[in-house]
Amino acid sequence: MKNDLVVAIAGVTGAVGAEFIATMDRRRFPVGKLKALASARSAGKTVDFRGERIVIEELTERSFDGVDIALFSAGGGISRKFSPAAVKAGAVVIDNSSAFRMDPDVPLVIPEINAHRIREHKGIIAVPNCSAITALVPLWPIHRVNRIKRLILSTYQAASGAGAAAMAELVESTRASLNGEAYPPKVMPHPYAFNLFSHNTAIDPETGYNDEETKVIKETRKIFEDERIAIGVTCVRVPVLRAHCEAITFECERPISEHEVRAILSTAPGVRIVDDRAKNYFPMPVDASGQDDVLVGRIRKDLSDTSGHSISMFVSADQLLKGAALNAIQIAELLPERAIA
Repeated sequence: MKNDLVVAIAGVTGAVGAEFIATMDRRRFPVGKLKALASARSAGKTVDFRGERIVIEELTERSFDGVDIALFSAGGGISRKFSPAAVKAGAVVIDNSSAFRMDPDVPLVIPEINAHRIREHKGIIAVPNCSAITALVPLWPIHRVNRIKRLILSTYQAASGAGAAAMAELVESTRASLNGEAYPPKVMPHPYAFNLFSHNTAIDPETGYNDEETKVIKETRKIFEDERIAIGVTCVRVPVLRAHCEAITFECERPISEHEVRAILSTAPGVRIVDDRAKNYFPMPVDASGQDDVLVGRIRKDLSDTSGHSISMFVSADQLLKGAALNAIQIAELLPERAIA
């Protein structure tokens, strides 16, 4: 990889944009020049990167001349509009939105699972949905040993998944509630403080599943390259600032024990076991926040399956890091030099 890459961040003022900057700095990603891109209303403001004050430029189709890697996290509409211009200018786009995830010509990559797909890109590489990443990083090493044929997920998703404005609303509405003040929701569809609700994406009237749940189902099958997996998902927004949690039950083709699962996960990349029954200490958002690994615990036999094929567990991961920015930077680190020369 070149040591003087020109990297553009589209959506630099958002929560994930800030994590792109921090993650590149922390991992010493070889940036020669950073282009900070955002909407016209943010143009002229600045962001700091490695001791430099970078002036934010308005995102346009001309923003990508000379850019090697373009990191997008500004929503699907922005990605669809500007990614083709970035690719045409010679950049490799790593997109954090849902715009291209199910495009058969776009690799959908979690480096711990399918890094080999990176070399197949045609200019765009997609970062999966944060809930999918959180579940699949620990499920993949199990799936490789003993195929998972059925998967049930319930998510507890943080405000960070809806962006900086949702995080601010959670803080402000909680403060107002504690002070006995009314706080009409502006970003979320329902009161957020001391409340939880079905994930704030559109519900399919036919299936009753929301968009977030459908994404997890489709993306899991694409990443695992297995259309036969039976998947049920319930996605819920909870009043946590960052770090998603998920309750997972999976059924394997052959019998599997909790001891086997522990042994597999103990050496799995990107996974850290947090599973202390004696102290009732398991994965929590407070511990996952700011961490790169997916925390996994509550590993136990699913007592509803007397065949011994099923395991239940609980996981937590930082939505802004492994669920978004970190996964994108890991992809960038694995790009072959010829792809960004």
